[in-house]
Amino acid sequence: MDRRDVLAAGLAGSLLPLPSIAKARAAAGPVTPDASIPLWPGEAPGLLDPDLRERVTERSKDPAIRDRALDRIRTPRLDIFRAAKPNGAALLIMPGGGYERVVLDKEGYELAAWLAPRGVTCFVLFYRLPAEGWKDAPNAPLADAQRAMRLIRARAAEWQVDPGRIGAMGFSAGGHVCADLAARFDRKVYDPVDAADTGPARPMLAAPIYPVVTMDPAFAHMGSRNKLIGTARNAELEAEHSPDRQVSARTPPSFLLHAEDDGTVPVENTIRLRAALKTANVPLEMHIFEKGGHGFGLRGTVGKPVAAWPELFHAWAASHGLFG
Repeated sequence: MDRRDVLAAGLAGSLLPLPSIAKARAAAGPVTPDASIPLWPGEAPGLLDPDLRERVTERSKDPAIRDRALDRIRTPRLDIFRAAKPNGAALLIMPGGGYERVVLDKEGYELAAWLAPRGVTCFVLFYRLPAEGWKDAPNAPLADAQRAMRLIRARAAEWQVDPGRIGAMGFSAGGHVCADLAARFDRKVYDPVDAADTGPARPMLAAPIYPVVTMDPAFAHMGSRNKLIGTARNAELEAEHSPDRQVSARTPPSFLLHAEDDGTVPVENTIRLRAALKTANVPLEMHIFEKGGHGFGLRGTVGKPVAAWPELFHAWAASHGLFG
């Protein structure tokens, strides 16, 4: 059993108390990817700030539990967690952070460590943050997500991935990136840079988890909204960057998850997305739990019914053929 197996055993245990999970993490040591690759050859498109330099901040006060966040992202990348025994399935994971940062551990590495022993190769995406100085800033995260999907498909044989079985999952603002990719996967938001960009960017299925969806100030997460499209009211930008208003019949099947008591991103974001998917006749499954708050990922579910969500997702995705 390697470090990721030990960690996965701890994280999978929604029946384990928090101290047991912490001990499992400590025994496993830091979770690290098997590889990391830049998304773009050379500089990412549209760099405006030549002084932009990546910064990692550790936010946890518990040495057994890491909670790192990345900002000032100049070189967007994929951190790769290879499946222990690949079954061809792959998942592109987009952590959250309010478009102010991208978290590494609780919505990225931990989920990848849970899925890798189940045969799923995971790709954690560290996407550009729109307020950090990019041309066409509102579309920078989507461009990174499209590029990531195309790059995974172009190199699928290298990673033992079936190019037809690549899903996408995102959390909070990363849930917005995920929902945006599902709705606008074929929107031209960057110029092709190599042969990989001739491939499709549509995920097989999508799982926006407690996602930022609407840019309508009535229900928007205003921090994410302002970082993405600015503080001024602009009806055209609000419509373009609200995935619920961009859904079509070609949007992939979707798994939706939120907590009713989310005090950061109102549950109405997921409810609006569900209504749009239903109108477009897109297959979906939705779970709204009474308690969970925001940003629970895996570690924040202990002792709550919402702890069931990873298994619910796994069963749903398997029913749609992602896991073979």
